[in-house]
Amino acid sequence: MVGKVVFVGAGPGDPELITVKGMKYLQQADVVIYAGSLVNPEVLRWARPGAEIHNSASMTLEEIVDIMITRAREGKLVVRLKSGDASIYGALLEEIIALREAGIPYEVVPGVTAALAAAAVLGIELTLPKVAQTLIITRASARVPMQGSIKDFAKAMLIGATMAIYTGVHLIDKVVKELREAGVPDDTPVAVVYKATWPDQVIIRGTLSDIAEKVKRARITKDSVIIVGKAADPSILDTPVRSSVYDPRHTHSFRPKPKINSVDTE
Repeated sequence: MVGKVVFVGAGPGDPELITVKGMKYLQQADVVIYAGSLVNPEVLRWARPGAEIHNSASMTLEEIVDIMITRAREGKLVVRLKSGDASIYGALLEEIIALREAGIPYEVVPGVTAALAAAAVLGIELTLPKVAQTLIITRASARVPMQGSIKDFAKAMLIGATMAIYTGVHLIDKVVKELREAGVPDDTPVAVVYKATWPDQVIIRGTLSDIAEKVKRARITKDSVIIVGKAADPSILDTPVRSSVYDPRHTHSFRPKPKINSVDTE
């Protein structure tokens, strides 16, 4: 009998931020392949004793896929632990394609991605009524080819978008330069969260004009999310912001406009 491969989003770092479903699969898994330094090894405490554990940090795609296919054909349950959520910069599709070609059943269990963890530890809302209706998740790169650039996507910030930038803190000068070239003002709030929800988490707040210097001073060069936009401004908590959905003046299907009984008078 052929086994199964389950891709599990391990969450951003805190081992308790894995989903209950992901934890249950870990507890049942015969084989666990986890993404090295990107996944907190504390997450492995949910794995059952005696499970075969592989760190994929130094492995190639072919080596990872070979383990998954071989063990699944032996009838085993294989859990492939991805950092955050597998669907965002998780190198997921290439592994799924290989499993499909080999006829191996698979499932994907979502996780908490780093941008959402960063927002949580910052205590902010990435989308705000009348302030930011759109969230752009993108990444920076020095060597890997990309379709579009931060400069291209940042233009949406001029009409109220929030941007979450992955893999960009080591290129902070380039990130700032491209945002400025897109017309993003220097006083735009920026927050950098290093290893959100990990024990050694670091938060750096600033603006487009000073964030690069602050990041360099803190010597942060990896494992960070950069949040850019009005939603990242801590002073937003001092500003009256109200969503329409809970506004008594706004009606909807669950809170329709009250009926007014008319009274006939003579």
